[in-house]
Amino acid sequence: MANRETTLHGVFMDVMHVGVLLTGASGVGKSELALELLSRGHRLVADDAPLFTMIDANSVGGSCPELLCDFLEVRGLGVLNIRAMFGNPAVVALAPLELILNLRHMSDEEVGQVDRLRASADSVAVLGVTIPRVTIPVTPGRNLAILAEVAVRNHMLACSGYDAAAEFCDRQRRMLTGDAP
Repeated sequence: MANRETTLHGVFMDVMHVGVLLTGASGVGKSELALELLSRGHRLVADDAPLFTMIDANSVGGSCPELLCDFLEVRGLGVLNIRAMFGNPAVVALAPLELILNLRHMSDEEVGQVDRLRASADSVAVLGVTIPRVTIPVTPGRNLAILAEVAVRNHMLACSGYDAAAEFCDRQRRMLTGDAP
């Protein structure tokens, strides 16, 4: 029988009712991003070691181990009780894992190599379920909370069948060939 649960490193959030796992190297800014998302009305599921369990053959749900419930550790601030700080609505017990946002420090040269039409995306298997993953370059001055929210909105559009890059390329092709819109 296949494994039915696993723990992954990261901060698991509910962003616009989409379960989003923030991943990346230690010190990349996962907890700071989570705080910014919390201040924008999104919800914490689990920090550091969210527990993921098979819901059915096509979905995985994430929750928080009891010991860690309500807490978020932020370097320089220590352990914060998110429920006490932001209120009950800021914490949710369970969310489906639908998207992974991987934060990655990048040099200017690496950022220059990023595809400008499509997201830096791939997928990861979690308990045998394919989860889309978007890598967000972390560089000074970028607003990661807005980028995370837009990545979630773009994911929601993709799930409904919309592809902005395809529409853009089609529009450009029509303009170059003189085809009517």
